[in-house]
Amino acid sequence: MIRQILQKEDAVLHKVCHPVTKFDKKLAALLDDLTETLKESGGMGLAAPQVGILRRVCIVLDEDDGNYLELVNPEIVHQEGEQEGFEGCLSFTGMYGMVKRPMDVTVKAQDRRGNPVEFHRSGMTARCFCHEIEHMDGHMYYEKVEGRLFTEEEVEKILNEKK
Repeated sequence: MIRQILQKEDAVLHKVCHPVTKFDKKLAALLDDLTETLKESGGMGLAAPQVGILRRVCIVLDEDDGNYLELVNPEIVHQEGEQEGFEGCLSFTGMYGMVKRPMDVTVKAQDRRGNPVEFHRSGMTARCFCHEIEHMDGHMYYEKVEGRLFTEEEVEKILNEKK
């Protein structure tokens, strides 16, 4: 089921999520809905609070293989390097900001059945891990923006000038 994505003024987006303790059909349905909603939106990641559910659950599109990674109770256990780039959010549409993130990130989490999983990713997928985990802690990317926010048109112009 496609769920409505909350926008930045919604108070739910600024609350800390609770850990998942029940690995049941309800969790599986949430993961399926998040994946379907993310695919429909064309985004790179989606966290449960963005659809009004205060649980530590998110989906991240793996830029390397195009698979959707399910993360339940994720935790960043290692990060290194640095990257800086424009970042946006499905809960703050049309605006982008320059954000510094680690280049490489290792995340430990659980899958939909409660089994431990670990992912080590670089680049955009590492950026998405950080972004989505921050959502579960009640934070939005624009809190990390250096300078001002840009519209989509401004970002396109800046990126075209760099080419």
